[in-house]
This record gives sequence, structure tokens and C-alpha cells, in this order.
Amino acid sequence: MKSTAENLSPTRVRLSVEVPFDELKPSLDAAYKKIGSQIRVPGFRPGKVPSRVIDQRVGRAAVLEEAVNEAVPRKYVEAAQEHEIRALGQPEIDVTNISDNESLSFTAEVDVRPEVVLPDLDNVALTVDDVAVEDADVDEQLDALRDRFGSLKGVERAVQTGDYVSIDLIASIDGEEVDAGSAKGMSYEVGSGDLIDGLDDAIIDKSAGDTATFTATLQQGDRAGDEAQVTVTVNSVKEKELPVADDEFAQLASEFDTISELRDDLRTRIARVKTLEQGAQARDKLVERLVDTIDFPLPESAVTAEIEYREHDIVHSLGHDDALFERYLAMQGTNREDFTAELRQSAEKSVRAQFILDAIADKAEVQVGDGELTEYLVRQATRYEMAPQEFANQLVQGGNLPALIADIRRNKALAGLLESAVIRDVSGNLVDLSALAPAALADLAGLAEGEPASASADESDGESLDAPGADGDRD
Repeated sequence: MKSTAENLSPTRVRLSVEVPFDELKPSLDAAYKKIGSQIRVPGFRPGKVPSRVIDQRVGRAAVLEEAVNEAVPRKYVEAAQEHEIRALGQPEIDVTNISDNESLSFTAEVDVRPEVVLPDLDNVALTVDDVAVEDADVDEQLDALRDRFGSLKGVERAVQTGDYVSIDLIASIDGEEVDAGSAKGMSYEVGSGDLIDGLDDAIIDKSAGDTATFTATLQQGDRAGDEAQVTVTVNSVKEKELPVADDEFAQLASEFDTISELRDDLRTRIARVKTLEQGAQARDKLVERLVDTIDFPLPESAVTAEIEYREHDIVHSLGHDDALFERYLAMQGTNREDFTAELRQSAEKSVRAQFILDAIADKAEVQVGDGELTEYLVRQATRYEMAPQEFANQLVQGGNLPALIADIRRNKALAGLLESAVIRDVSGNLVDLSALAPAALADLAGLAEGEPASASADESDGESLDAPGADGDRD
């Protein structure tokens, strides 16, 4: 086999391949065997039809076509390996000549990984916000804990923000009730805004037994997007009473004996979360600096694939409903043209970051061990609320395991950069991320699908801002 490689651009290559006919013999034999098993010829057993008879019955051209279809992908791979082509995606193959008993010629155009020239990345300096835990931060977390142990109590007064009400809803359009907008005995927290627009304004200052009517846009059902008249009836009003933040509450809600100890523990946990937030800020600034300062051409196929993935993710979440997608764009204050432009910009940034981190991982010879892969699979399976084995099986069946391993390599490369970076807060104090748990640092460096890790800091290292034993049990 003879092959040549021609650079069409910094990110695209054309391979020209010529295969002598004798190298096609295994493919021809396989083609005769496959076709012979599919036809029935009197006097011959299935799979035992001679090649000359197959030529007579289906034609030599059909056999050659089958052989070429089998040989070309294999020969393309051989040529790509010979020229050390780091291909991206599937090639565009064009068979330029097939001469029976002479040779096969074809070309293959494919995008390739760009050459990424890395600057000196030792001791990169980054500045992040200060960590300051105020009494108000502790009060906020303590109030959230008290809220978990609060109890509802009926009140004889008008509805206020923060109350819990039982309501009946009847939605109608042109006098006809719409089932999707109606409900009986629904519990609702006033001020949460998670039910229907205009509801809070309609029921605040109303008392049990009062009725109000307002106009709202239906969000679900066959009439989603239509304006409806909504009548709401307040059945009952309750307020939440919170326990007093004293030693007795500390003993009820945590492992501590005094409210002072509980507050100290909350302060420590908040500081740890804020340190992770510093790390996330450092990560984002580091990636932004890499993307802004390391320039190279991007393969269009990689950018297009990222755009399609992101767009599919959004469209899929909207049930592939074009009308709903248009309403989504309107809610975002954009249109399809601007949406596509913004999507391309974010996709290009993501793809550039991936190539840079791949280059850093290559330079550092980053490897992914079986233990690291297993640990990452377990963490990701937990986030998707799946059993680890089920999650792994789906990755393998979908052919996504190599992409996952590539993500882990990038995460390790970025985590290594974060560890070696000189990170200071605005006040000039050094920020030491090496004190974080390995899992937390790995999650912090996560750039799966081009997005920064979004798990809250307390999830990242297995801790929570809830006080230990906050379910009411004591050791």
C-alpha cells in the first residue's frame, strides 16, 4: 500500500491511498463468503457457492463493492497510523479508482488535532476573593437548620409572605375550565413563586375562605402559553414556628451540647465551603487565562459537534417542542440567531479549553489508573442517581468510555496546575488548595462537557453544612 498525506489547513489533512489488488484478496474472499451465504443456487449448499457462479448471478461489480466497503476503512486506519495522524471524527472518503485485478485508490479528508504550543505554566499567579465568615453567615445557616425542625401552626389572620396555605385553583379560558391549571387542596408556601405567576399577589392579605381572581399564562398542558383566568380560594393559613436557638436545640439537631459549639462548627464548615469557592474561582480564572492566551486554529468538526451536543441538550429538555423552544428563547430575551451565536462562542471556548488541557496532560504524561476510573465512575453515577455498574454499562454500550477517560485526564491536568499555581486572596494571603480532600480537588477541576464543576462545595468532599446528626439522632 502506498499513501501520502497533504495538509489542507492546520486542522485538516487529506490522505491519498493506493492499494495493490493482491492486498484486497482477504476482503474479496470475505465478500464472496458473505454474498454466497445470502443467495440460493440450485445444486449448491448455502455458503458453498463458487465465486464464478456468484460472479454470474450477482455480478463481479457487486463483489468488488462489498470488498471495497470492507477494505477502505481498514486501509484508512493503516494510513493514518503510518503518517501519525491524530484524527478527529469520521473521515470523508472518496473512492477515486477501482480497477479489477489492478488496484484500489481513494482519498480521505479528516480534521486533525491542532498543534498547541504551551507557554511556561510553572507557578501561575492568580488572585481570588478573600474568605470572610461573618456572623450573618452563621445566622443564615443556623436559621436554615431551625427551619428544618420547625412546625406548622394554624393562624386566624390574613396571608403573609412565608405562610403555608391550602388553596383551590380553577383556571378557565373563555369560561371553560382547563384541567391543567386547576387543583384542589394544594399546599403552597407563599412567596416561593414556584407555582403560578401572580398567585402571591392574589392571596397576600386574604384570609381563610376568601377568593381572588387573576390572569396568568399557563405553563403546562394542551393550553400551555395561553392566558387564563385563575380563581384561587384560600382554605387555611398556617405559619411555621421555629425552635429557639439554645442549648436544647443544639442537642436536638446536632451532636453538640451547646449552641456555642454548634455555631463554631457551622463557622468551620462555612469557611471550608468558601475555600472551595475560592478554588472554583481560581479554576475559572486559570481556564480563562489559558483560553485567552494560547491561540491555535480550531477544527470546525469539533466545534460543530460541541454546538450540536449543547443544542440537543436544551431541545431535549424541552421535549423537542419547537413552540416551547421559542418561548424559552423569549424568556431568555434572545432569538435563534443570537442564541446560535452565543452557543458557538461558548462551544469554541469549551473546545479550546479541552485541547489545551489535553496538551498539558500529554506533556505531563498523565495516566488514568483503574482505581481513578472506578472512583470517578462511582461519583458520577451518584450524581446521576444511578448504580455505578449500570452507569458504567451505559458508557460502554454507548461507546463513551474513551471520552470519560479523556475527561479524567483533563481534570487531573487542571488539578495539577491548580496545585502548582500561586494563589493569593485580595488581601495578599496565600490560598492553599492542597489541603482539600483529593475528591474535592478532582471535582473542583472538573470540566466535564466543557462546564465547570457545579456541585456545591459540601457535596464535593462528602460534608454538608447541616450540623452532624441533623436528622435528630444523637450518637
